[in-house]
Amino acid sequence: METMFEKLDAIEKRYGEINDLLARAEVVSDPERLQSLAQEMASLRDVASQYQQYKAVIRSLEETKAMRDGDGQDKEMAVLVAEELEGLESRRKTLLSDLKMALIPKDPADQKDVIVEIRAGTGGEEAALFAADLFNMYSRYALAKGWHVETVSAHETGIKGFKEIVFEIKGKGAFSRLKYERGVHRVQRVPVTESGGRIHTSTATVAVLPEMDEIDLKILPDDLKIDTYRSSGAGGQHVNKTSSAIRITHIPTGMVVTCQDERSQHKNKARAMSVLRARLYDLEQTKQFQEVTENRRAQVGTAERSEKIRTYNFPQSRVTDHRIGLTLHNLKSILEGNLDEMIDALVTSEQPSEN
Repeated sequence: METMFEKLDAIEKRYGEINDLLARAEVVSDPERLQSLAQEMASLRDVASQYQQYKAVIRSLEETKAMRDGDGQDKEMAVLVAEELEGLESRRKTLLSDLKMALIPKDPADQKDVIVEIRAGTGGEEAALFAADLFNMYSRYALAKGWHVETVSAHETGIKGFKEIVFEIKGKGAFSRLKYERGVHRVQRVPVTESGGRIHTSTATVAVLPEMDEIDLKILPDDLKIDTYRSSGAGGQHVNKTSSAIRITHIPTGMVVTCQDERSQHKNKARAMSVLRARLYDLEQTKQFQEVTENRRAQVGTAERSEKIRTYNFPQSRVTDHRIGLTLHNLKSILEGNLDEMIDALVTSEQPSEN
């Protein structure tokens, strides 16, 4: 397996090759090749520059260590050398961390807006209440990031829980952060419906889908069956009298999307199509590693307790992410939307090894 520094050497070498090619007359006179090389050079520039800085710091460290280990130093000089070494070592660690992050493979969907689908799993009404907690957590996180949240559809329970809620989060880099939330989330607490004070375990599933534009994914009109119907639930007389709700069936896959949150039939259709595109894109991605009939099964499984990615334990005020073995004892803060510490750790776990 290619090591981190072998990759960096290859990037630096390629960056130098492109720089030389861009100075050649035959390249300058070929607009298509010129553009291609310029784009490749731009994609390598930051990493190549950081690696050159890293190597310069390593050289300075070696020279300063040789000075420290040499003869004839007075006490004042020894202090200055020690301070210089400390600063260089700090700089080395920072650059190394930056390089590791830069080498993490980029998901082409990272800068996309997202569609999040939360469904109550095992646990009845308590699972529905937990689904509502997760919705509030992600909404607060999005608000702190300056992102915008819009509900697409929701099926509420009688005690302010959700059997299912689908919502959009619009903001630069939303998918790059929230994609780590895909999977089964487990909660351990005493439900409000429990009179005996016993701790129950419930689950909710979270699917995070990058929102696709029409140019990203083409859907044939003949593959769609579109129905309109009257919205139900809260919304006043207007909701009951207008056939503004939309149900779209994708005939080849049997996938069904509904949207009734907006009063406008046109807006509901646009949102339903957005969800459909996201699900179909995810389905194509899933097919690369597993044959499934429902694409989100690869993300969320069957909501069994054993498939959990994260546990929220109320009695101990702790949250544990089982993928990386990280436990944080600040459950209240996390449920208030302070997710960056957890997500940063998940991003860091993908950093390449130096060896």
